Amino acid sequence: MSKNRNSDVTFSATERVNEDLPTPLYHQIYVLLREKVVSGDYAEGTLIPSEHELEKIFNVSRITAKRALDELAADGLVARQRGRGTVVTFSAPVPSKSAESMDGLLENLLTIVLETQVTIHEFDYVAAPPRAAEALEVPPSTKVQRAIRVRHKDDTPFSYVETYVPEDIGRSFKKEEMENQPLLALLERAGVKISRARQSITATLADGKTASMLSVNVGSPLLKVTRVVIDSNDRPVEFITVLYRPDLYQMNMTLSRVEGEDSNFWKTEH
Repeated sequence: MSKNRNSDVTFSATERVNEDLPTPLYHQIYVLLREKVVSGDYAEGTLIPSEHELEKIFNVSRITAKRALDELAADGLVARQRGRGTVVTFSAPVPSKSAESMDGLLENLLTIVLETQVTIHEFDYVAAPPRAAEALEVPPSTKVQRAIRVRHKDDTPFSYVETYVPEDIGRSFKKEEMENQPLLALLERAGVKISRARQSITATLADGKTASMLSVNVGSPLLKVTRVVIDSNDRPVEFITVLYRPDLYQMNMTLSRVEGEDSNFWKTEH
C-alpha cells in the first residue's frame, strides 16, 4: 500500500451536487467519491479530500461532508484515521477480459481459478427448472446436476455462479473437483468436445440471497452473464448464470471497423 500521499485528482465542472434532486447531497458526494475510488482515480493508500475540503468543493455543510465520507468507510473503501485523514483502502482490480473464442474462454476461466478461491454452497441432482430445461434442450423436470459457487479474491466475494449440467456428464466428477478446476475443464476431461457458446450480458439487482453471498446491499446493481455451452454434436452441455459485482469485475472486447464506404458500424474481433 502507498504511504498516505495526497491525491492530485480534481473534480470537473460537471461533477457537482444538485440541491434540486431528490437524492440527499451527502449521497451525491458519496457517489462521486466512490466512483473515483473503484475506478482507481483515487489509488489505494492515498488521502482523499477531507471534510473541510469537501465543504469548499461542493459548498455543503461539514455534517454533509462527514456523512459522505462515513458512507465510504461503511463500504470498506476507505479508512478514517483521526489526525491523518481519510485513506483509500480499496485496490482497483485489473480489468478481466471477456473471452472471444472457446480457447480464450478456457484461458480466462483458468486465470480466474488461479487467482481466486471458490466456495461451493450447493451441489446436487435436481429436476431441471423450466429455464434450465429449455437451455439444455431436455424435457421439463429431467434430472440434472446443479451447483452454486461463490468465487472470492483476497477474501472478497466477486461472483455468484449457478450451473446446470446434464446428469450423465455431471456424474463424471465430484463436488470437491469443482473447488479447484473450471467446469469447462471438467467437461472436457469427461470427453465433451466443446464447440461454441451462446452468451448474453445484462444488468440485474441483488436479491436477499445473492446480496448476502456477495456482501452487497439488497438492490445493489450486478452484472449478469448467462451462457449456454454447446458441444461438437450440437448438444447443450452446460447452462450457467454468473452474477458479478461490477466494482470488482469488468468485461472487455476488441472491436474493429467493418470495411466499406457505407459501413458505419463495428464488429467484434475473434
